[in-house]
Amino acid sequence: MTQQLQTLPAKGFSPRGFAADNPARPVFVALGVILIVAWVLFSFDGGQFFGQSNIIGIQQRSAALGIVAIGQTLAILAGSLDLSVAFLMSLSSLVAAETMAEYGVLPAIGAVLVVSALTGLVNGMAITALKVHAFIATLGVSLIIKGILEYRYDGPAGRVPESFQHLGYDRVGPVPVSALLWLAIAAAAWFLLRRTSLGYRIYAVGGGPEVARLSGVRTNRVIVATHVLCSLTAGVAGLLLAARLGAGAPTVGTDGGYDLESIAAVVLGGTALAGGKGGVAGTVGGVLLLAVLDSVFNQMEIDSFAKDVVRGLVLVAALAIYARRRRTR
Repeated sequence: MTQQLQTLPAKGFSPRGFAADNPARPVFVALGVILIVAWVLFSFDGGQFFGQSNIIGIQQRSAALGIVAIGQTLAILAGSLDLSVAFLMSLSSLVAAETMAEYGVLPAIGAVLVVSALTGLVNGMAITALKVHAFIATLGVSLIIKGILEYRYDGPAGRVPESFQHLGYDRVGPVPVSALLWLAIAAAAWFLLRRTSLGYRIYAVGGGPEVARLSGVRTNRVIVATHVLCSLTAGVAGLLLAARLGAGAPTVGTDGGYDLESIAAVVLGGTALAGGKGGVAGTVGGVLLLAVLDSVFNQMEIDSFAKDVVRGLVLVAALAIYARRRRTR
């Protein structure tokens, strides 16, 4: 066995090998069914589900969640997760708005990326160096950020120039710029996972960290890298929210529930919470499914309690289906 491990190079880990049985297809089947149901419900209610305004609204609402869910996918594939993204999005929006008001757009973007990367580094080091479970480590970091936000801010702060607000509202034809940003980040993550050695190592660490370590993969570095990337996507999502609001807000991330919603989208897309199986395509489907459900809820004027109940039922049903498929295989 030792000889076999020594002859298995780190770059030989293939995402197809670890994710060949990834059940991403069911989320797109479910999305197709929900689209049909949504069209019927909208028609009975006198609306147009496939009207341009509704489709644009779905794209705009899903962009921020989609961006942070892509980063969450990377962390979960490596066998980890990040509960600090919602508070980091709030902090990023404030850093962006305050820095833009004083120094301009480019320094603000740089400041957000630095703050986000440092947060991801702290998360990763707490997990790898201090051996704290990812759930507790990222929850602790989220509480630290929450304390900073509550100490420094009572409400919205800073100001975003109109030139940067175009990111949140402009369109290229029928496609919002924010949706194009989400698509670009998703494509970059797909390329990383499928075409780079880091992507192979992410699947390897999530699929079996001890086997990966014995095969030459520096597992701690991989976990730290995924958390830095996850935090960077949260920072970009915070920039997008600041562009929409025209200012930073200390509760914009938590009010949107982006921490648990991003994990739900990843799981709905078929990525295993244990890591090593899944991918970006399924996460995109999961985000769109949640966005379509929200559109139906808004059209039918369903209260927030019923919305949460339906989301919970959909998530539990998806997990049950995936678990049954794994047992069958």
